[in-house]
Amino acid sequence: MSTTPGPSARAVPGLPAGFRFGAATAAYQIEGAHDEDGRGPSIWDTFSHTPGRTLGGANGDTACDHYHRHPEDIALLRELGVDDYRFSIAWSRLLPDGTGPVNQKGLDFYDRLIDQLLAAGVAPAVTLYHWDLPQALEDRGGWRTRETAEAFARYAALAAERYGDRVERWITLNEPYCSAFVGHAEGRHAPGTEEGRGALAAAHHLLVAHGLAVRELRAAGAREIGITLNLDRIHAASTRPEDLAALRRAEVLHNEVWTEPLLAGRYPAYEEETWAGLAAGPWRRPGDLELIGAPLDFLGVNFYRPITVAAAPHRAEDPEARTAVDIGVIELDPYGTRHTTMGWPVVPEALTELLRALHARHPGLPPVWITENGSAEADTLGADGRIHDDERIAYLADHLAAVAAAVAAGVDVRGYFAWSLLDNFEWARGYDQRFGLVHIDYDTLTRTPKDSFHWYRGMITAHRARTEATTR
Repeated sequence: MSTTPGPSARAVPGLPAGFRFGAATAAYQIEGAHDEDGRGPSIWDTFSHTPGRTLGGANGDTACDHYHRHPEDIALLRELGVDDYRFSIAWSRLLPDGTGPVNQKGLDFYDRLIDQLLAAGVAPAVTLYHWDLPQALEDRGGWRTRETAEAFARYAALAAERYGDRVERWITLNEPYCSAFVGHAEGRHAPGTEEGRGALAAAHHLLVAHGLAVRELRAAGAREIGITLNLDRIHAASTRPEDLAALRRAEVLHNEVWTEPLLAGRYPAYEEETWAGLAAGPWRRPGDLELIGAPLDFLGVNFYRPITVAAAPHRAEDPEARTAVDIGVIELDPYGTRHTTMGWPVVPEALTELLRALHARHPGLPPVWITENGSAEADTLGADGRIHDDERIAYLADHLAAVAAAVAAGVDVRGYFAWSLLDNFEWARGYDQRFGLVHIDYDTLTRTPKDSFHWYRGMITAHRARTEATTR
């Protein structure tokens, strides 16, 4: 298998010297070993084993079997030549009930993973929560309760104490929007409920959990701490007043619920309009904004596509009956461009726009990392034994160029993680969507690097050669 870069594997102009490249995964999506070595069940075990919740009844029981095959995957990372590897710790592998007795075998697994990464010259970037809440905590109220946020802080302290001597970069939460609203209001993700107040309480308690975890990580001497948000570049379908009002509400739902408390120390200006009076619930306490808004060392941004919104009728007149995502908004798709197999339009310049808007709104914006970006494509193994995923290569190249354009505009972007290292369990979509740089045969679990893997490797090599030459 040749790893020689093709002719298109060249450095992306405009990315600075010292810019770091990585690949990302998440525990439930790749680890498997769902009931081995003391791991407790998570809400995604429960959700994926509930009939009708995932495509084809898929689950993460085996996934990519990374738990057993991680040496092979680390060898792929070494071959890929990345600086960093972003992975998540499974909370219920360390604390099977979410709190209480510690599972030594779970601690030992991540010890091995981190040590082997460092031996391969790859820096571990740890995400503490990537949607897999221990089921025992969900049974006691889950993210609707402050007790779960407090349990998360204890879990963060445990992880920092154990791994903090070797992990430089910590991410508290991944995409709390999905945890709160896709999971608790839309019901498409675990825990799979359709709630109004419960979703808003979950959103707030996720932010409280982040703030408490930052406190614990700082006390343990963590060097860099951040959070990852899936922020959206949102456009209005027209300049009609009702569509512009829908845009304001969509900005609250998708972006400002998170960015305003985290980066500006305030709640969103249009939250009452958006939530019809439900926003300031009893879950808010004095001092929460100060806790949530503690300084960050970096902000992680996940980005895949822009969205366009228009006004739509609410499903219910009674605000108490409305689900948290029923904000009188409909999403449209006016983008006359290629779409990935997820149905997402490919609009790289929207990433530049998003980063520039974030930088303009928050002058004290911490350094940014693109913690996920990638495309799902219809990958097939060719007669030559290779996966020729030219569309993914174009997607990655164009979005890296969009990052470079944001850097040129003054946004401090430090690094980029491709999603994902491996094809994996894509949540409710099961195994139907392939994002990986590495193809997984789900029958044999054979790993086959795709053309995009070789392109990414060549691009990283070319970037280093170019920037080293210019800094001599």
